[in-house]
Amino acid sequence: MRRSVAPGRPSVAPRLPRPASVAAMTFSIVAHDPETGDLGVAVQSKFPNVGVSIPYAQAGVGAIATQCYCNTSFGPRGLALLGHGASPQQAVEILTGNDAEREFRQLGIVDVQGRAASFTGARCFDWAGSRHAAHVAVQGNVLAGAGVLDAMLERYQAGAGEPLPLRLIAALAAGQAAGGDRRGQQSAAVKVVRAGGGYGGHDDRWCELSVCDHPTPIAELERLYAIYRLTYLRSDPGQLVPLAGELAAEVQAILHERGFLAGYAAGDCDAGTLRALHDFMGWENYDERIRDDGLIDLEVLADMRLRHAAWRASRA
Repeated sequence: MRRSVAPGRPSVAPRLPRPASVAAMTFSIVAHDPETGDLGVAVQSKFPNVGVSIPYAQAGVGAIATQCYCNTSFGPRGLALLGHGASPQQAVEILTGNDAEREFRQLGIVDVQGRAASFTGARCFDWAGSRHAAHVAVQGNVLAGAGVLDAMLERYQAGAGEPLPLRLIAALAAGQAAGGDRRGQQSAAVKVVRAGGGYGGHDDRWCELSVCDHPTPIAELERLYAIYRLTYLRSDPGQLVPLAGELAAEVQAILHERGFLAGYAAGDCDAGTLRALHDFMGWENYDERIRDDGLIDLEVLADMRLRHAAWRASRA
């Protein structure tokens, strides 16, 4: 890729060797939710598949975004530094200190204590910079202006109490609405970690979504998150209700029509109904929301109704 001097950069800037690393010009956010302990990164760029090169996070440790001509070693090395007690600022200084291409790099780090730091090399394309607050840092390059980061930070701070993935994606959307990457959109990703939060509780990957190539990747992330949270995230206790009476009869009718339940007494949530519901929910990929205690998730129920209506229509 031939690289020219970006608008706004002085033509007399010293020439440095072209970096051999990925040229991911972009904007990102790294954040820690002090209420849940979740740590996450969200990113958007006019560069394909940024999800494989920019976001790094580890539960109980921190979250890192390495971008511009990004050095992907900054992710695992930075997390190791945080895990051994370095602050985000110390990690930034160590990672960039001996990097011959540091002036082309951009980096954002937050740790489990909510401390944040960023680095923007002098050769990052304009507009480039960062913003910080407690538990969050936003950074970007090739931006329409500083207002992109201001909008991201403002939206993130206004979303206190929202699930971290949704809050991070909303911050990206706010940055895009404020002008985003001057070159346009192409890919986006969100990664949020929580101890034991992964599928089946076996790892910390609570939410990990990536859009490789799309005309509106942030909007696509929003769509994918709605699918992901129903499929991979566990039930909100406030959305659980007893499967009894008319509700049980409605679910039994769906299970019967789909061939999962044979004879049944309408409204009686017996062992056979629970078994059939368990099988049906596995079939429909509600794995993380399967229960055996006579309760049903209202979000699952709403989706069951939609899918059943579509199934009926397909057979008409």
